[in-house]
Amino acid sequence: MHPFRAAVEARDEAAVEALLADDVVFTSPVAFKPYPGKALTAAILRAVLRVVEDFRYVREIADADGRDHAFVFEATLDGKQLTGCDFLHFDENGKIDDFMVMVRPLTAAQALAARMGEQFERVKAEATEQVLRERADA
Repeated sequence: MHPFRAAVEARDEAAVEALLADDVVFTSPVAFKPYPGKALTAAILRAVLRVVEDFRYVREIADADGRDHAFVFEATLDGKQLTGCDFLHFDENGKIDDFMVMVRPLTAAQALAARMGEQFERVKAEATEQVLRERADA
């Protein structure tokens, strides 16, 4: 099992964050503009784990060199079954530098957009706090 999949399925937020490159770009299934940076991406992923239930990967696809992966998942959100895919690219250091998510059906994507919208002030606050902590430690 891929370390990313193992970390997500164990809900090990620290392990997931450790796999993110500092310059990772997160592309949401429900937002037009991508989100740059490790702190913001980690906060978004924590929020997703707060709002979805029964999250599980059901399929894992990788290219020959192991730098591109697709993780197909299923979850429940507000009683709606959703299916999606995490498309990940790993840099030369084995860190995720590109993270794109797609979700179906449309009603599940709309529910996800609404729930993540409710979380977004917390997401921004967590990301800002993390950046400030990292700057203080530097």
